[in-house]
Amino acid sequence: MKKKKVLFITPFFPSFVLSDIQILRENFKVNINHYPWQHKHLAPVFFFLQFFSVLFNSIRVDAFVVSFGGYWSVWPAIIGKIFRKKTYIILHGTDCASIPELNYGSLRLPLLKAACRYSYRYSSCLLPVSESLTNTYLDFDQTINHKSQGIYQHFPNLKTRIITVHNGFDPEIWPFKGFEMKPAGSFIAVMSKPQYQLKGGDLIEEVATLFPNLDFKIAGMDSPEEPYPANLHFLGKLQQQKLSEVYRNSRYYLQLSSFEGFGCALAEAMLSGCIPIGSSVNHIPYIIADYGLILPQKNKGLLQKAINQLLSLDQPEEMSRNARRHIIETFPISLRKEKISHLLDHYEEQN
Repeated sequence: MKKKKVLFITPFFPSFVLSDIQILRENFKVNINHYPWQHKHLAPVFFFLQFFSVLFNSIRVDAFVVSFGGYWSVWPAIIGKIFRKKTYIILHGTDCASIPELNYGSLRLPLLKAACRYSYRYSSCLLPVSESLTNTYLDFDQTINHKSQGIYQHFPNLKTRIITVHNGFDPEIWPFKGFEMKPAGSFIAVMSKPQYQLKGGDLIEEVATLFPNLDFKIAGMDSPEEPYPANLHFLGKLQQQKLSEVYRNSRYYLQLSSFEGFGCALAEAMLSGCIPIGSSVNHIPYIIADYGLILPQKNKGLLQKAINQLLSLDQPEEMSRNARRHIIETFPISLRKEKISHLLDHYEEQN
């Protein structure tokens, strides 16, 4: 059978986007449309160029798949509507939120919000990676005033079909070599510098001073210029293989986000046998389930108690193994592959 052709549009290439491209390539012929949209002053140029690229591809492909809503999703949605090509937009988090207090969310910027509005309205189907991206209430971080988030909060009249497709993970990419390799008192978190407050880096910094004998690491960013505790180490941006090694050599994982589209690093760490402490937002409690601890509020004292609770576990090895098994069973890469492939092949049958 002849493979269908897909134009995949993305502004970035994080690991979960590369994973989706690989998933699609197994069943479809995939062309990539990418411009460096992070150079904001060039966005009008990219917007102009992309129009012709998408228009040209509209006669060559069977569907458009867009990762993240934004300026880059407008032309695929509109041209797809005009030429009756199915357009799917995968929503990851920032494209469903507006949190000015944390300088986070595409929807806090009027022009970018307008781009998302038109994209979501004219697309065939929206594919958020968690149910919380449609509607959620944030009560973890008390500094946030804009607590109601999700696309239905920002676009209440949206009629486009929405199907949640959770992220999926390959246990072979994130292996577990044994609990005995993990030093006692070793904690890891993953975030970039702009995400420091959003992902709870400030809280980790505070609690590190309370546990001078424990080892806290943050991957994804270099050391800040401001003073920080001696037992808090910044590893910089790591390639996947090195990050996997860091997970395997850490006993606990901290996902203290004030908002989190899904929590890919959390799932990767649990696959690697890390026992997590996570915030009570979005999909994080469902990822952790009974295989870690949930922090109800962003509070140093509560985190201190949670860390002491983890340190006093009678059978941490068992929880470590169960955390990995939970991710393998609940979020397999095969399930995401099956759902996305079925959507692209049989969308009309589901309407």
